[in-house]
Amino acid sequence: MSAAAQAPPPVCVLAFDVGARRTGVAVGNTLSGTARAISIVAVRETGPDWEHCDRLLREWSPQLLVVGEPLTLEGEAQAATHRARRFAQSLGSRYGLPVQMVDERSSSQEADRRFADARRRGEARRSHAEQLDAVAAQIILERWLGLR
Repeated sequence: MSAAAQAPPPVCVLAFDVGARRTGVAVGNTLSGTARAISIVAVRETGPDWEHCDRLLREWSPQLLVVGEPLTLEGEAQAATHRARRFAQSLGSRYGLPVQMVDERSSSQEADRRFADARRRGEARRSHAEQLDAVAAQIILERWLGLR
């Protein structure tokens, strides 16, 4: 059997950085090992904008979903951890796809650093700051890709 026949098929993955007001979304591919920020989903009092999530899943047709798990620096659960876990459970139930949690400690700080670097290079403006959540989702997905 050839090496090509043994290789796993390309897999599209969507990742989510769950926040209290916004959830960042990134898309990745296991074949290329790449991830990129794609969207922000509003979070309302009633929960995430599921219609927006529905559109993203129809557009990208992922085979797997990844959700950042915001643990404390000591690795303990906190209120944000429980919110992310509830979101992950809702994703799995709603879309019938596997969901994996990934430790997202320091992903927001990394997103801030990347955004500041992009501003210094003239590739981003202050008005793009809401995209930080999507960049954090990209970092979460990059971590997941590195763990596979």
